[in-house]
Amino acid sequence: MPRIKRGTTTRTKHKRLLDQAKGYRGRRKNTIRVARQAVEKAGQYAYRDRKVKKRNFRALWIQRINAAVRVEGLTYSQFMHGVKLAGIELDRKVMADLAMNESAAFTAIIKQAKEALPA
Repeated sequence: MPRIKRGTTTRTKHKRLLDQAKGYRGRRKNTIRVARQAVEKAGQYAYRDRKVKKRNFRALWIQRINAAVRVEGLTYSQFMHGVKLAGIELDRKVMADLAMNESAAFTAIIKQAKEALPA
């Protein structure tokens, strides 16, 4: 039975790992054991921050909508309540974009939301 030499597979694994650690500082970029830990931790941060990114963008959209709505004399919560009552089904991302780039259209939405609010 022939002897199996595993150097090629190990080298391939190590090369892939060091490619992932490219750009890291110190031994994290060229020592297998340290690079493996650094790459694993980086993966954990990346996984977590893909979720955090969604939160951050939602908060940004809310801030932009709030700033545009306060100019018209409403608060964010009053505006969102009026939007729900008026039956406007735009999400916060679209409304924030309208508030930034299409102020006339957003003013029309604010007007509809104000009319829908109970006096």
